[in-house]
Amino acid sequence: MQKDPFRTRDHVADFDDIVADIVARSTATRATLPMVANVAYGNGAAERLDLFFPPGGRKNIPVHVFIHGGYWRMFSRGDYSYVANTVTKAGAIAVIVDYALMPEFRMAAIVEQVRRAKQWVLDNIVDHGGDPGRISVSGHSAGAHLATFLFEKTPVPSRIRAALLLSGLYDLKPLQRSFLEPLIGITDEEAAAFTPMTRRHDPKTAVTILVGDQETQPFHQQAADFGTLLRAQGHGVRDLRLNDRNHMNSVRDLGIVGTQAGDCLMQTIETTLV
Repeated sequence: MQKDPFRTRDHVADFDDIVADIVARSTATRATLPMVANVAYGNGAAERLDLFFPPGGRKNIPVHVFIHGGYWRMFSRGDYSYVANTVTKAGAIAVIVDYALMPEFRMAAIVEQVRRAKQWVLDNIVDHGGDPGRISVSGHSAGAHLATFLFEKTPVPSRIRAALLLSGLYDLKPLQRSFLEPLIGITDEEAAAFTPMTRRHDPKTAVTILVGDQETQPFHQQAADFGTLLRAQGHGVRDLRLNDRNHMNSVRDLGIVGTQAGDCLMQTIETTLV
């Protein structure tokens, strides 16, 4: 039987080991970096975020918002605290966002949650030493999908200076025919309304699109197609394939300085300094 190209576990032999390592790195990060935990950005139980700060003084420093993946159905912000290591190394505040999970919550509710998280940052980050004029975002897999809704083209500027999208899902229709169908059951209405390929995005946001060279074909195709769309909408886009990287070790690298993904994350933050 042919393996489902979206079922990550079938294509990453050390999936469980990588997840365990990520969780351990996150525990260590929370023990070492200055942070403010469990900040409410809305009224829902899952509408929480954690802030991590560079050591030393902070005033008007850049801000980076990270949204985790897990096919909208698993993981939490605490599993991804380690991303703050590279963010704070770049001199920025790390905002690690949580959201409610499918299938109990539907796509519309989750998208609205991450939008509320962004609004909380715009309204409140100055109280924590951050500069709301120097915000960048990133996300992995389903988190990259959700991150695109933070730099949509609307009558009001998105105010997102730069975005890094790692192994993202930009067309939801193929997922309706994947292993996810009995687990979260993306509806036709959700696929039509929340596919980034069908939406307009703020061309003032510089976008980096990353995909591991060991990812399955749909991830490469979706990355290429979304890059083409963004260029047509006027974005500056940088595409990069990560050497010898799959869906899981690539996201682990986001929190490790000196890796391709980690350095790209730091460069994304640095673009907000110009």
